[in-house]
Amino acid sequence: MAPFQIRRSDLAKLDVLETKFNMYEDLSRQMIDKLEQAVEKISDSNNKIASILTKHDERIEQNIKNDEYLTKQIDELKHENKEDHNRVIKRIEKLEQKMDDFVKFRWMAVGIAIVLTLFLSQASNVVSILTPDPTSVKIEETK
Repeated sequence: MAPFQIRRSDLAKLDVLETKFNMYEDLSRQMIDKLEQAVEKISDSNNKIASILTKHDERIEQNIKNDEYLTKQIDELKHENKEDHNRVIKRIEKLEQKMDDFVKFRWMAVGIAIVLTLFLSQASNVVSILTPDPTSVKIEETK
């Protein structure tokens, strides 16, 4: 047999191998197509997730800005409330001082009225004490 002679059995084996190779090649193509489709789906999903994350980050940043604004507003309200509170306290203290002055005046007026009432009720006694006793005067004739 010549070294390059091909036998029928070898041809049959070669046909079987070629058929199997074609089958594997078809399967490989199908698998590669499925892998490419899976990669495309994963890529689309990644893009969608990236978009969602971007929107989520924007919302978080907006919420942080809103929180900072609200905190600033609350601090301003606290400051205004403190100032209003101090003004009200000062007004209350002034009113208390005026009330104390009024109460002092009222008690002084009551005291003066009591003294005057006592003085007037005892005026006749005072007048009698202050005026000397009338002495009877006799006029006698001298001769």
